[in-house]
Amino acid sequence: MSRRLAGLLIPLACAALFVRLGIWQLDRLAQRRAFNATLVARMSAPPVDAGSIGGDTASSHYRRVSAHGSYLFDREVVLGGRSHEGSPGVYILTPLKLEGRDTVVMVNRGWAYSEDAGTVDLGRWRERDTATVTGYLETYPGTDPVPLKPGARLVHRLDHARVASLVGLPVSPMLIVQTSDSSAHGDSVPVRLPTPSLDEGPHKSYAIQWFSFATIAVLGGIALYVRGGAKREPGAAA
Repeated sequence: MSRRLAGLLIPLACAALFVRLGIWQLDRLAQRRAFNATLVARMSAPPVDAGSIGGDTASSHYRRVSAHGSYLFDREVVLGGRSHEGSPGVYILTPLKLEGRDTVVMVNRGWAYSEDAGTVDLGRWRERDTATVTGYLETYPGTDPVPLKPGARLVHRLDHARVASLVGLPVSPMLIVQTSDSSAHGDSVPVRLPTPSLDEGPHKSYAIQWFSFATIAVLGGIALYVRGGAKREPGAAA
């Protein structure tokens, strides 16, 4: 294979790769738009009783729910390493005992400042024992990779098995992220969390970049190929 031909094929191969990466980003964009549509539909629906939600986490994720029960503050868990507006802190996870049920549902009551993003005075953030909680359902995404320290009530990831072991009671497979509470009062209320973002992410701009790189590679390869042929013509004529 001549160097001139190789100089054309290499940019074309790069262009094919760039096009594939651009298509991949468009696929990611379509997935994000589908997620946003599902999120809007579930967030705009009226809240349902948390006790009526089954164990299908996929169909229940992000559904709005309402729950009434009693907080078990002595069994709280802290989710560490959470920031808010640039400040370190934690999320406070409190078991809510629903009337007539043995299983408790964990409620993410919100963010509280913590200098080391791990320790917090939980008594400072106690609300009323009885509460009506409104929010949306969140899943436990995986396993906490950080070993549990003896006596600690700190987790670094929403690990259902880890949380249940700390609570010492059967725990629902989903938790409630609290967005409002008719029983909330005073300075003891943690910063409630916002609903998930509906932005489309950077996928569209990334796709445009990859397609631009592909165009540059094709045009550059053709230009080099033509220029190489033009340089050979005088010698060939002689």
